[in-house]
Amino acid sequence: MARNALIVDDSGVMRKIIMRNLRNTGVSFDHIFEAGDGMEALKILEGNDVSVIFSDVNMPNMNGLELLQKIKETYGTGKYKIIMVTTDGAEDTVKTAMESGASGYIKKPFKPEDMVEYLKDLL
Repeated sequence: MARNALIVDDSGVMRKIIMRNLRNTGVSFDHIFEAGDGMEALKILEGNDVSVIFSDVNMPNMNGLELLQKIKETYGTGKYKIIMVTTDGAEDTVKTAMESGASGYIKKPFKPEDMVEYLKDLL
């Protein structure tokens, strides 16, 4: 099975920052896909094997919480490790994300060490 990651964020700059941090974790990925919103992410998931998803919460078209719900409806829980990476650390948002299938929650700004915890099984 390929070890691929998917970064979902409406900011191209933030996707590059997350990608750089991922590469600095020491985990080797075969490919890192990028999507600008949840709708693009779903299209990528349709045709690609992905191990882990790092998603923002606040995005246009389909936000991160809607993406979580759609993944849950389409693929069930447990197929993907989904980590929310966002500035929105409100308790109710975190609770909703975790109840919808998120594996973790990282608040921006962050360091590679913050990501390693969620990637231990890939090391």
